[in-house]
Amino acid sequence: MAEMDLEYYKKRLLEEKERILKSMEAISDEMAVISAEDEIDDIEDMAELKIDNDRDKEVLRILVQQLKDVNDALRKIETGQYGIDEKTGEPIPEERLRANPAARSAVA
Repeated sequence: MAEMDLEYYKKRLLEEKERILKSMEAISDEMAVISAEDEIDDIEDMAELKIDNDRDKEVLRILVQQLKDVNDALRKIETGQYGIDEKTGEPIPEERLRANPAARSAVA
């Protein structure tokens, strides 16, 4: 890939990393508020808090995986392995990388 392309993808990945980190911080803050709730009046409130907490944990798990994928892609840029399909060793089409700069393979 041309140097200019790598800079484009690096910029996109860094922007995505920032977005993910902000989302993770917001969810962590929300989870802290939920766990600090003192006044649970009834079973319905408790169930609603559990559902919110479970949802937040799942979203946080997904964000952690996305952050790992972005960090892996940034590392690949630095090592010259960016844009190579991890399964086949073939180049990932640029259309795929534009849609998902952290793509690990040519197929979704």
